Amino acid sequence: VAEQAAQQAAIALILSLLATIAYLWFRFGTMEYGLGAIIALIHDVAVALGAVSLTHFVAGTAIGNMLMITDMRIDLALVAAFLTIIGFSVNDTIVIFDRIRENRGRLGVLSPQLINDSINQTLPRTILTTFTVILAVTVLYVSGGPGIHSFAFAMMIGCISGTYSTVVLAAPLLYRPTAMRVILAVIVLVTALGM
Repeated sequence: VAEQAAQQAAIALILSLLATIAYLWFRFGTMEYGLGAIIALIHDVAVALGAVSLTHFVAGTAIGNMLMITDMRIDLALVAAFLTIIGFSVNDTIVIFDRIRENRGRLGVLSPQLINDSINQTLPRTILTTFTVILAVTVLYVSGGPGIHSFAFAMMIGCISGTYSTVVLAAPLLYRPTAMRVILAVIVLVTALGM
């Protein structure tokens, strides 16, 4: 039963990523926007999953006790956190991509200066949104109880990685579509080998 559930989850994840690429391709007119967003989303979930995996080694140590880190296992709360991280990150990515599209206007070519200006114009909104979410999630982490502790932990890590991946990874990759395709090919290859 568990193996079948894992296969269904993998299929659902792949289909949702393809649907996201299609939506962003339709919305922005080129596939590069969808590919850039997907690379950033994979990065965000991988960082949050890695942090959850590290809790096994940190739990019970002096640092782990000070940071209230427990040994976390993948459960429904963590799956919900990963899905929430994806939603949070793709929203932030779309805001920056929209600004890039607005600033580009009718120009056919993206420039590093245009991408940089677009990021700088949306950065205050990104910082304020992330700060607000991290405040709420920190309160949940500290006083939410054991049922929501792992969710709040993953969300704190995911909000931070989601913010910097949008600014540092997704938007600059639009300028280098060849690098984007190479990164995506490596991700697909590693995923196929892992399955």
